[in-house]
Amino acid sequence: MENWELIIIGAGAAGLSAGIYGARSGLKTLIIEEKMAGGTTSDAPAVENYPGFLQISGSELAEKMVLHCRKAGVTIRELENVAALDLKGERKIVKTSRAAYEANAVIIATGAHYRELGVKGEKDFRGKGVSYCGVCDGPLFKGKRALVVGGGNSAVTTALYLSGIVAEVFLAHRRDAFRAEEALVKDLASKKNVQVFLNMEVKEIKGEKLVTGVVLFDKKTSETRELAVDAVFVQVGEAPNSQIARDAGVEVDDEGYIKIDIFQRTNIPGVYAAGDVTNHPVKQVGTAVGQGITAALSAYGYIRRPYYRK
Repeated sequence: MENWELIIIGAGAAGLSAGIYGARSGLKTLIIEEKMAGGTTSDAPAVENYPGFLQISGSELAEKMVLHCRKAGVTIRELENVAALDLKGERKIVKTSRAAYEANAVIIATGAHYRELGVKGEKDFRGKGVSYCGVCDGPLFKGKRALVVGGGNSAVTTALYLSGIVAEVFLAHRRDAFRAEEALVKDLASKKNVQVFLNMEVKEIKGEKLVTGVVLFDKKTSETRELAVDAVFVQVGEAPNSQIARDAGVEVDDEGYIKIDIFQRTNIPGVYAAGDVTNHPVKQVGTAVGQGITAALSAYGYIRRPYYRK
């Protein structure tokens, strides 16, 4: 069993920030990531609200964070899935698909996964026209028609990104106003190949081998209509990846988000959480970074105890 001082589960913005501060504090730090380092930040077509960058692609920002983390001395193990946690004892045990690790403290930064619409045809056409990542799959539909579903920053940003690739973009939101930042909404209004449908719900995704259209329901008129599209990009929020923490006794709220205090502490001593998996009300790259930093410094205080807070 490998011994570490600090193990961080997840290499998104929160986990990478925690890694940088953990290593710079002198802790022997390991990050375990089930996919590739970078997290969902990598999926963002453009980031315009992260201090210091007027605009930067999510993949570039994530790449810079990963490089910074490695240069700080953090060991990052990618494509390694955490299978179980034993957090009850003074030494925390992390079991993965490859090995078992032991640490003085653990930071859970497992992030969140994309929510689904839950409509007919969504699962059938996933990867066949249904996508949850504009950057990943947008170029596959160059010159075609695409529908984006959602009303937050992610949905509007995805629509803006696709407007430069596909022939026509349709944006459907089930409410009468967007939740996205005003600057993004104004930018969207300037795009001639983008059409917005408010108070509109997707009821079904249709096709044969690939997506050919959707069934839309107008909440104001109660009318149903079909729209021919080649792709549906679902951007309706995220759900926390907290199951493994929950199974290990970490407390979560009614929606599954890990409960934390202002020091990112969970209900288990020596176990911290940061980023989109927590019940922090704001889910942004900047807040994830701040939470990761706080978690790492709190863990350092717990391990080395120069300013341990009971």
